[in-house]
Amino acid sequence: MEFQIWWLWMGLAAVFLIGEIFTEGFFLLWFGVGAALAGTLAIFDVGPVWQWAMFVVASGLLLAVSRRFADRFTHKQPPGIGADRLVGRRGVVLEKIDNMENVGKVRIDKEEWRAESEDDGAIESGTRIEVTRLDGTHAVVRTLTKEQ
Repeated sequence: MEFQIWWLWMGLAAVFLIGEIFTEGFFLLWFGVGAALAGTLAIFDVGPVWQWAMFVVASGLLLAVSRRFADRFTHKQPPGIGADRLVGRRGVVLEKIDNMENVGKVRIDKEEWRAESEDDGAIESGTRIEVTRLDGTHAVVRTLTKEQ
């Protein structure tokens, strides 16, 4: 029994398509389509150079088109969504912040957050602060000067 190359192409297409099920982003799908097209050429006894050309061109073209299409409809999350909305916001210390004792609480707008000092120094209750970043569920803050 003679080995048929189209079996190899179709097997490769199946591997890519099954792999796509376990990944996200429609990346492997296009290689599966390219392999299936190359396998179709192999069934019609088209030479291996043309099979490889079909695989590379079809996969690359479909991948490029899908990326442009996906970029048009998926946008990066705008700043200020979720917890990131707190970065740059100002508030007041409700409970003394002391990184060594792992204590401290601030109010930012109407929300209360556990807080840490950016420079590891203690910040007294009533001090005005600004959120520099978030570290898990803690706001990392710095003290505001009188002019700010």
